[in-house]
Amino acid sequence: MQVYNVVKFKVKAGEEAAFLAAHSDGKAKWPGLERGVIIKTGEQMFCLIGTWSSQEAMVAARPAMLKTLDSFRALLEDQGGGKGITDAVSGAVALDL
Repeated sequence: MQVYNVVKFKVKAGEEAAFLAAHSDGKAKWPGLERGVIIKTGEQMFCLIGTWSSQEAMVAARPAMLKTLDSFRALLEDQGGGKGITDAVSGAVALDL
């Protein structure tokens, strides 16, 4: 069963290149990640979308994902509304279009 995670970020003005670099060159090569992309969704807004083979693989990779987050945490702004600097969701595929 395939699982996806989506993490929304608001990057500080002028830090977009550093944010993308923090994920480049294998820095986000987390164990169990099948594919990951970062999309720009608005001014200073990005979403990381990861594809995982299973929920267990994604959960096992959380320490590595947090280590990566720690490397660029200072580049992020609080998103407000109690979300903090990341707004993350994950789940199994319910319908493959």
